[in-house]
Amino acid sequence: MSKAEIYYDIVGIGNAIVDVLAKVGDGFLKERNLPKGCMTLMDAKTAGKIYADIVPEREVPGGSAANTVAGIASLGGTPAFIGKIHDDELGQEFTRDIGAAGVDFFTIPLNEGPVTGRSVVLVTPDAERSMFTYLGAATHLTEEDIDEEIIQAGKITYIEGYLWDTDCCQGALIKACQLAHKHGRKVAFTLSDTTCITRNRKEIFNFVKEYVDVLFANEEEIKALFAEDDFYKSLDLIKPHVEIAAITRGIKGSVVVNGRTKTFVEAEVVDNVVDTTGAGDLYAAGFLFGMTQERSLGTCAMIGSIVAAEIITHYGARPEVSLRGLVRNKLLSYGKKA
Repeated sequence: MSKAEIYYDIVGIGNAIVDVLAKVGDGFLKERNLPKGCMTLMDAKTAGKIYADIVPEREVPGGSAANTVAGIASLGGTPAFIGKIHDDELGQEFTRDIGAAGVDFFTIPLNEGPVTGRSVVLVTPDAERSMFTYLGAATHLTEEDIDEEIIQAGKITYIEGYLWDTDCCQGALIKACQLAHKHGRKVAFTLSDTTCITRNRKEIFNFVKEYVDVLFANEEEIKALFAEDDFYKSLDLIKPHVEIAAITRGIKGSVVVNGRTKTFVEAEVVDNVVDTTGAGDLYAAGFLFGMTQERSLGTCAMIGSIVAAEIITHYGARPEVSLRGLVRNKLLSYGKKA
């Protein structure tokens, strides 16, 4: 079957990296003057120094959009992923893992230049994650990697905001959006990280206004986009610019903004939060899967909350149970059609 004949629910575009997860105390971050709770870009040498000081819990292929499409597959959807790796050991591991998760991955790897990207994810006792990332080959995603047949074959093209930290990637993202709209497809975008927004606020805001139909963010990210301290004012500010905005608020749940309508959805109750890595990625997976199944926006947010709750009960950003079965049972217990 050719790529043009395949129909995808979601085509994700993002940094293809391998996550190295470790548990540390708050003192570990303070002693090294490392920022907590955000993603910090580093060169290979600096990331290597942090890696040398930790005892890794596990190494798992990751990346924000890659986590989301893996979640889509676990929900029973059909996803594809576009992201740049090097043809090295970690790159081959990434390719094997994302394929095993049920995601199509066609991007041609680098044969020279920087190695496959990796992110050291440090999890403190409060379950907060701090990421120190060397992007490596991921920064070499170009317009040539955006295959029109794949974009055309997807209902929604989903893009992670971390890609805005690299100039060459921005052209690839704009091309993907233009192709998606050319073929009548929607574009979804996640703001990803407050520091990323601060570095690129004007460019990201203009990108959102021009190309984005569905926006994902957490409470701090949406405020950062508008340099606004008032969360509820930020919700009103985003209304004219996107069709749908889905904003997560941790234990406060999430808010979906659709024109003049705001839908508030409670968070799932989680007794033992282990690691918040990937919570936003999996919320997006659940929400987008619901959209592709033509569910109400409230139900989309519920599905997002259900799968985000699963991911924070263990280390790593890939589900450890069948999300399809989990969501079906949860929705039925809430009196919703599965």
